[in-house]
This record gives sequence, structure tokens and C-alpha cells, in this order.
Amino acid sequence: MRLNDLRDNPGANKPKRRLGRGIGSGRGKTAGRGVKGQKSRSGVAIKGFEGGQMPLHRRLPKRGFNNIFARDYNIVSVGKLQAAVDAGRIDPSAPVTAETLVAAGILRRAKDGVRVLGDGDVWTALTVSVAGASKGAREAIEKAGGTLNVLAPPAPKPAQDAKA
Repeated sequence: MRLNDLRDNPGANKPKRRLGRGIGSGRGKTAGRGVKGQKSRSGVAIKGFEGGQMPLHRRLPKRGFNNIFARDYNIVSVGKLQAAVDAGRIDPSAPVTAETLVAAGILRRAKDGVRVLGDGDVWTALTVSVAGASKGAREAIEKAGGTLNVLAPPAPKPAQDAKA
């Protein structure tokens, strides 16, 4: 095989469609762009344009905001913790943390921390160390003879300022 023998597979390169080459070509006159006007020209971007009328996205009021510092917590119910203990995936004598929940397969990954909610029942005494818990979850864990430690929030991320 020589370099001058190399060829593309048949049909690999389709010929470019020649536009505006007479009405017999099927793509003549307007070249597939319809008729006259702004959209038949090149370089047109009129996504939200309404013919000079104030566009809908500017007529509607602005509402709310996205807090860029908001923490994204995993949520686990006390009923799910009890089900994992019953299935033997969590050792009741060891402290329950985000890492043990990931290892037990209850969480896919630990986000900014775990928050325990009081949905369901728990009757095993557990030592739970998490980022937050609801009042019902705290009462349910302490009623079963366990303890709940709420960890200090992680330090805020430093601001990404432009370097001077």
C-alpha cells in the first residue's frame, strides 16, 4: 500500500449541496431559505424578538434568586437508618457518619453533609454524627436511647476574586 493509493470509503464524503443555481436544481432562487426578509439573510439571531413589542421574558416580573453559597445536603430518614441496621448494612455500635452511609450503600456520595429527618421509626440506639437534623429526628433517636451530634458547618469557600 502506498500513500497515493489511500481513498475514503465510497459514500464517506457527500458532495456539498450547491444552492441558488437555477430553478432546475430544486434549490434555486431562494436557496431553501423561504422568501424575502430578515431570516433569508445571513447572520440572523432573533430568538426572543417580537417585532418591536416588549418581549415576554422582559414583561414578566423577576422573582427569587439562586444562593450560590447554599449547601447541598443529602437527606436520610430515621426509618431508612433503621432499615439499614435491620439489613445488617450499618453496625449499630459504630457511629453513623456520612462516610458509613456511603459505605453502606444508603447514599451514592456525600455532598455538603447529611441531614436526618424524622420520617419513620427507629428502635435501635444509634450514635449519629451529621450536619443537621430535624426536631422529630432528634426526638426519635434520643427516645431509642441513641445520641445525635450535629457537626459544625464546613468553612465557607473563599471568593474567586480577580487577581490584581
